[in-house]
Amino acid sequence: MFIDIDGVNVNYHVSGKGRNIVLLHGWGANIQAFAPVHQFLEKNFRVWSIDFPGFGESDEPPEPWGVGQYTYLFKQFLQKLEIEDPVLVGHSFGGRVSIKYASEYASEHPIRKIILVDSAGVKPKRELKYYIKVYTYKACKQVLRLPGLSKYREEILNKIKGKVGSADYKNVSGVMQQSLVHVVNEDLQHHLPDIKVPTLLVWGENDEATPVEDGKLMEEKIPDAGLVVLKGAGHYAYLDNLNEFLMIIDNFLQKDKEE
Repeated sequence: MFIDIDGVNVNYHVSGKGRNIVLLHGWGANIQAFAPVHQFLEKNFRVWSIDFPGFGESDEPPEPWGVGQYTYLFKQFLQKLEIEDPVLVGHSFGGRVSIKYASEYASEHPIRKIILVDSAGVKPKRELKYYIKVYTYKACKQVLRLPGLSKYREEILNKIKGKVGSADYKNVSGVMQQSLVHVVNEDLQHHLPDIKVPTLLVWGENDEATPVEDGKLMEEKIPDAGLVVLKGAGHYAYLDNLNEFLMIIDNFLQKDKEE
């Protein structure tokens, strides 16, 4: 199904009956990434899965977006479809949107609970090689402004980006590349104390993209939060240890099932 939000066509899927749960995928993924979780939860809940703009079957944003624009669109999504008092389940980037929504909009448009899975939101401490890549690229941009080189600027910079960019960065359009830069450089730690609903944190023990230390920090800063670490799992902990994950969230949501 599709819904138009300020000119952006957004794809979503809904099924089941009961209290509302919304599944928010990570960067580079789409609705299908949460499919087994959706199928499990629809037995007891009304479950919504959304393709964020720029992913799956949804339109790209009209311009580069940061977490704020994605979160505002999500707020409109909830309002237009009259999704009241939902539980938010956010993986990685979807966790960013969940955190910002809970901090900025939940007082006006309440949510019931949050489940953050290998959530992004803590600005990573970069290794030296990261800064070497970034500053090499920035230096090349300046050099290529010189007379005689400027006409080759875009061609050369695209080649450089192809060598130094991450897989997430290289595999998307220019608008989405710039959006990724906005997103990953935004630190959401100051929003964490503003989350007033019960929050379950689920992390993969071997997550390298958003390490367990991020989960521990979130547990400290979110007033009503608890952390569960899944042994042997990586950044997609909910898929790596699917059965264990489903048991954990089923217990967390037990009181939210409608008779």
